[in-house]
Amino acid sequence: MKVIICGGGQVGWQIARHLSGERNDVTVVDFNADLVRRATDTLDVQGVVGFASHPDVLDRAGARDADMIIAATHSDEVNMVTCQVAHSIFGITRKIARLRSQSYLDAIYADLYRSSHLPIDVVISPEREVAEAALQRLAAPATFDTESFMGGKAQLLGIALDEDCPVLNTPLRQLNDLFASLRAIVVGVRREDRLFVPEPGDQLFAGDQIYVFVHNEDMTRTLDIFGKATKKQERIIVIGGGNVGLQVAKALEARTDRVRVKMIEKNRARAEEAADGLDRTIVLHGDGLDMDLLMEANIDRADAVLAVTDDDKTNLLVAVRAKMAGCPMAIVLVNDPTLVPLMGPLDIDAYINPRATTVSSILRHIRHGRVRAIYSIGDAEAEVIEAQVLSTSSLAGRHIRDIDFPEGVLVGAVMKGDRVLKPTGDLRVEEGDVIALFAMTKDVPEVERLLQVSIDFF
Repeated sequence: MKVIICGGGQVGWQIARHLSGERNDVTVVDFNADLVRRATDTLDVQGVVGFASHPDVLDRAGARDADMIIAATHSDEVNMVTCQVAHSIFGITRKIARLRSQSYLDAIYADLYRSSHLPIDVVISPEREVAEAALQRLAAPATFDTESFMGGKAQLLGIALDEDCPVLNTPLRQLNDLFASLRAIVVGVRREDRLFVPEPGDQLFAGDQIYVFVHNEDMTRTLDIFGKATKKQERIIVIGGGNVGLQVAKALEARTDRVRVKMIEKNRARAEEAADGLDRTIVLHGDGLDMDLLMEANIDRADAVLAVTDDDKTNLLVAVRAKMAGCPMAIVLVNDPTLVPLMGPLDIDAYINPRATTVSSILRHIRHGRVRAIYSIGDAEAEVIEAQVLSTSSLAGRHIRDIDFPEGVLVGAVMKGDRVLKPTGDLRVEEGDVIALFAMTKDVPEVERLLQVSIDFF
């Protein structure tokens, strides 16, 4: 498949990294020569320097025989015009655009993207993706990461293990024997900044960050086993009244269970706009770093604080102050991945990486239709892939113990019909089943070979 990626920033680079690693013909376009050079020097891709919306630039990038274009520059308008040019002049059949402005995303414009006047097949909204990720973190307060799979019937949970975890130093094989009826499996472990897929004889230690694939009905029991108490979130303080904070507050207001939300926004105009757009949320104008203002918002009695301003350092400092004041849970938005190692020392419970959520969303839309979901772990270190098993797949008709998975791949669950099953060696995978796989990035091409999904992407 021939793909043109417009925008050589972090999102564009990560997508190019994934697609080029799967032996696709990838060209990166950006007006910044340094970003293009970084892509061509570190990845097996071609690069073109220029404005992505200019026809001559797209022509040099090979648009005349391209299968797909992904417009992920920092400008909504450039992304939209790029898709228009790709459609009208070059006839590119698949067009994906990243759009940030709420005006373009409102329902009144929904038909615009499906018409020939502005032909965009898939619109990706980073703010909406981040807001959804924040809501998932709030729904599982004892975890640092979570993602829904199999139609909401299963969850991937990221759990940090403390000294009081009751199953420390227990081999995973023994855990499966002790809790045989538990539909949960540890699919990944991060230890001392190294992520790996565990073996049955591996033990878990304090300080480990583990990824557990679990049936929704067994989520509370799973968290209890790993020493994490679950508590309903009733009072939430949102720092930042931008698109992300506004969407989170609106979603919390729409919940059937009553959640009390307070928002702090530094910009007066934005605070007034948020107050007008919300019904029950109390919006305070001021600096989220102001301890007096935090106390006025009753931070000491809040169940969680969600810091989603556009400044990473502000988010981190707000979270630290909230925890010092007695707030039991802090979730922060962090764009800079180099700040992630600070989460533990700063006692921050969970973080959201907009780049990872956006990349995961785009990858979901560009892979073959049989791939139902994909989630990127960490700094593109691993992926969780949910896919339907085809008749041509080498998985079909075989027991899990007989499938030669790479060392960096582990089955999280298998769904037969509407039943989500824990993967065991004697479980037979059939055509039509849905399987969830945790795979280290280097093993993703082999996973796609096993699933037979890399022949066509759309």
